Amino acid sequence: MASTFTPSKILIFGGTGTIGAYITASLLRAKPVGAPWQLVLFTSPGTASAKAAQLSKWKAEGLQVIVGDLTSERDVVAAYKEGVDTVISAVGRGGLQLQIELLRLAEASGTVRWFLPSEFGTDIEHNADKSPSEKPHQLKLQVRRYIREHITRVNVTYVVTGPYFDMWINTMPGAERAGGFGKAERLAYVIGDGEGKVGFCTMWDVGKFVVATLRHPEASFGKALKVQSFVVTPNEVVAEFERQTGAKWTVVKTPLDEIRVLEAKAWDEGSPVATGYTLRRIWAEGGTLYDKNDNEILGLKPEDLDQLELGVRRGLEGGYRNDTF
Repeated sequence: MASTFTPSKILIFGGTGTIGAYITASLLRAKPVGAPWQLVLFTSPGTASAKAAQLSKWKAEGLQVIVGDLTSERDVVAAYKEGVDTVISAVGRGGLQLQIELLRLAEASGTVRWFLPSEFGTDIEHNADKSPSEKPHQLKLQVRRYIREHITRVNVTYVVTGPYFDMWINTMPGAERAGGFGKAERLAYVIGDGEGKVGFCTMWDVGKFVVATLRHPEASFGKALKVQSFVVTPNEVVAEFERQTGAKWTVVKTPLDEIRVLEAKAWDEGSPVATGYTLRRIWAEGGTLYDKNDNEILGLKPEDLDQLELGVRRGLEGGYRNDTF
């Protein structure tokens, strides 16, 4: 199937969200080889109203919008019956469990042939000894387990991007020691000695990698693709901020053991920053370092992707919150 299949009608769930907007915009801007694909976005009535201006702009660029309830079997089945052969889920962390029903209905649809779950972020199966017990991984692990046990007709691809550089450079309010850069204060928070490498994707490159995945079904079916914009140390990021601002930054370094203590305390207290502590600790422990990434499988070389200099410059100019689509 992989050698003959080409996506023709793509349905996106979560396509106006934090990372979904980058994916939707990238797909609309892409120029597929051969017949162009049709792009459909499934969104809730509330989002359709709140983001009407953005959706209107995208409609002018060729986007079709279906308004419905993600938890309604009738609405999802009706969307699949629109001739959809490929589904991209970019639902946020709070909706990851809903993907099991989306997958079940895709498997039963008879038309959907490819499904990309919302795996954008940390590789949840990179470390077999530790990953299964990490609290932020549990819902994604449930989805993967369901896929292994129940999905046989639909092809599944996980696009594993690692941390988004655009978000990683920002501190978490109330948990600054977990890492990030205070641009106004010229203050950098680093875990450990700052020499541990981390593999990043910029948010625009996430969209680029999804486009590349759709262009290479033969290389992507049934795989967890590990993709990265660049691999750098926190100290290298500090140096780039200093170079671009022409100023020396104050660096606060927090030992990894102290981060683990703060992480455990955050979970015990039910703090909203607990997940952030865990993910940043995983990254600092080397959880994004692979023997080889899959960039070239998708036809993307370093010169095709964003690099550290651009990532820092965007951060200094306002970051992802100022991006328009």
